[in-house]
Order: sequence, then C-alpha cells, then structure tokens
Amino acid sequence: MAGWFELGKSSDGQFHFVLKAGNAETILSSELYKAEDSAKNGIASVQKNCADDARYEKKESSNGKHYFNLKAANHQIIGSSQMYASAASRDAGIASVKTNGATTTIKVV
Repeated sequence: MAGWFELGKSSDGQFHFVLKAGNAETILSSELYKAEDSAKNGIASVQKNCADDARYEKKESSNGKHYFNLKAANHQIIGSSQMYASAASRDAGIASVKTNGATTTIKVV
C-alpha cells in the first residue's frame, strides 16, 4: 500500500502534517503552521524535494539516536523524522520518504 499525508490541527489551532508509510507508520513530521494553506505548501514542498538526496540532512542527537531533516532548496526544514536506534534504520527512513513522499493522497484528520 502506498503512503499518504495526514493534515491536522493542533490543540492551539495551528496546522501540521505527517507523512505516513504504507504500514501507517509516521516517517516525517512537519513544524506547526498558522494557516492551513501554509501546511499544504509544506506538503507540496515534500512532494517536490523528497527524491533529491541533497535535500536530506542526516543528524545524530546527543543521546546517540539518529534522525534526519528534509530541507527545501532555501535550506528551510520541511519535516523531521523520528529518532532511530541506528544509522541504517535512519537511512531506511529516508528511503521510505523517497518512496512515499511524492504521493498526492492527503487525508484531513
């Protein structure tokens, strides 16, 4: 099954999105946006940038966990991953974003 985006509203009224893999696992989470259209623009940016290796910033947290950020051409972070136990798991997460990020399916939650 292909992945999808979920567009939602936080308790303080701001909008955010997550990218879900076909198994319903969250693979990328956005920042909070004041306007729904801004969140939709973020989704469009994921769709545009997800196939480009140069847009992924691989990171390691202070506790040794691995994660990544997907960045737009202007170097702004579009979305961030969960924390992974290993670099290999993080790299599999990047591959999943590449596979699922171009989806046009958006579910409003």
